[in-house]
Amino acid sequence: MMKHIWKILLAGLGIFCIFLFIWLYGWYTGKVAPSDVDTSVIEVDEAVAYFAGGCFWCTESDYEKLHGVKEAISGYMGGELLNPSYNEVSSGVSGHREVVKVVYDPSVVSYQRLALFLLQETDPTDADGSFYDRGHQYSSAIYYQTPEEKSIAESVIARVGELGVFDKPITTVIEEAGAFWLAEEYHQDFYKKSSLQYKYYRNASGRDAFIENAWGDGKYDEELKDILENKTNGASAWSNFQKPDDKVLKETLTPIQYKVTQKDGTEKPFENEYWDNHEEGIYVDIVSGEPLFSSTDKYDSGTGWPSFLKPIDKDFVTEHDDYKLFVRRTEIRSKYADSHIGHIILDGPIENDKIRYCMNSAAMRFVPKDEMQSGGYGDFLYLFNQ
Repeated sequence: MMKHIWKILLAGLGIFCIFLFIWLYGWYTGKVAPSDVDTSVIEVDEAVAYFAGGCFWCTESDYEKLHGVKEAISGYMGGELLNPSYNEVSSGVSGHREVVKVVYDPSVVSYQRLALFLLQETDPTDADGSFYDRGHQYSSAIYYQTPEEKSIAESVIARVGELGVFDKPITTVIEEAGAFWLAEEYHQDFYKKSSLQYKYYRNASGRDAFIENAWGDGKYDEELKDILENKTNGASAWSNFQKPDDKVLKETLTPIQYKVTQKDGTEKPFENEYWDNHEEGIYVDIVSGEPLFSSTDKYDSGTGWPSFLKPIDKDFVTEHDDYKLFVRRTEIRSKYADSHIGHIILDGPIENDKIRYCMNSAAMRFVPKDEMQSGGYGDFLYLFNQ
């Protein structure tokens, strides 16, 4: 009898030791084990972005629910310590933040949407942490990889700040991306693997209550739509433009620029500045500087004039009936300078409903992509990230 009892006790002890080993291994890999640098390769139809929004369990969970996001991966970024462990990051000694790598389909969801989403799913006004979790390691950040991403992040933060959603200023920082260290497997998809623990943590933290109070009831839906369509400044940035008088225009414009913009003239085909320009950038009104067309919509029409599929934003142009050639044409003028730019001609691509914006080089100034930020056109760099 005693022998049988001892066998049962020994078997129970063995099972206990196995579970203890599994627990200790999970604790070690989840807390103390050094992390590995991310060396994964993305597919040709994918892009990646990096965001810090406090606890990466929550940030990962939120981004994986966003349409167009293929995967969100928890990790660390921003510190100088190599192979940081969770304990080193969460204690603040490593200098890293908890960060999520977002793998997304740029044809479905834009970087602009991802950056805006971060501000909607955390408290971006807390420079010292996020809800329950305190310290630099839990503060919010956008890590950019290109000047375009940096510009988009700056624009989104500025516009959300202007909406007055929060009582305090937005403190989310924008920093250049560095090495991304993969968090231990214990933390990946934590919201799925340990759903009860995750739900308790999230509810108790006050995160969802804060988000609902700030963004609930769709109170900012129209303004957010404008941000995502880059109507952040839109035409309003030029709404106070005062057109110079005719004498000043004659002195500042070249004869062909004055003839085209002020007298509805037309320059010669193949003998103008931009008909064969293939550089990336945008075309702005020669008088006011309001943005008109992008190189992303420019194509070779074979006519000798710069041609485009559409304006950057129809808020920047006006359409007018023109019967000067005894047949109805649609004239295009800039909204605020009221410059004559050109006409819509219906001989364009079939897939564009044959619409071709046939413009005059003399009515426009070209701003190269790498000069857009310094030239005050940073809000339009999103055109080259689609």
